[in-house]
Amino acid sequence: MIWHDCSHLEFMHLQLHKTIDGLRSIWATRTIRNVKIISLNVGLPREVSYHGRLVETGIFKSPISRPVMARTLNFDGDQQADLSVHGGVDKAIYDYPSEHYEYWRKELPDVDFPWGVFGENLTTEGLFEDSMYIGDRYRIGEIEVVVTQPRLPCYKLGLRFDRADMVKRFLASRRSGFYFAVKKEGFVQTGDSIELLSRDPCRVSVTDIVRVYAFEREDVEMIRRAMSAEALPESWREYFQKQLEKPSG
Repeated sequence: MIWHDCSHLEFMHLQLHKTIDGLRSIWATRTIRNVKIISLNVGLPREVSYHGRLVETGIFKSPISRPVMARTLNFDGDQQADLSVHGGVDKAIYDYPSEHYEYWRKELPDVDFPWGVFGENLTTEGLFEDSMYIGDRYRIGEIEVVVTQPRLPCYKLGLRFDRADMVKRFLASRRSGFYFAVKKEGFVQTGDSIELLSRDPCRVSVTDIVRVYAFEREDVEMIRRAMSAEALPESWREYFQKQLEKPSG
């Protein structure tokens, strides 16, 4: 079965998953009360030496304790260096789960892992890629945000850790973190709670996007579902459309 549009799902499929989706929504509503910001991190671009050349990057973030204004493009005091691939309305805020830090400390025991080391603006507790759907809407402090996409690492993650294998490790871990678009501006600070406001009906998770991008590229059904998620950025739609147009086999 091919899903051409979320509004035209097969009746039997909807019935089959109705209970599951209902339980997921109940679970999310109950547990979201305990979700909060562990660290709010910002930083301005700087020049660093990488493989014998100077590179400008905004990946170096530092925790900040005071309230910070979140705008449609970023937090005050935070900027991206290469706007051709970083930043923009669909990547205004990068969130990384604090729970993933324990995994990385075991993977790389000789590396320090202060909050913000992955270049995230928000280090949070209780949010995970497999239960964050593209298009989900949240309230964080004074702001309202929408989940848009996973983070795909570039070479600057390797620069941050001074490890040539870090990009490969990061993608293979499937611990991508996720981006928010800011729909309502306001102040945010460490300790603010995070409230789920609405679930996207397509039920395409951040994990689903990473999976069909990097691991299961032949899952045409999921790719079509992903393209039906209204909040998915156009760049992702174009990429998936090209995947669908490739000859099979």
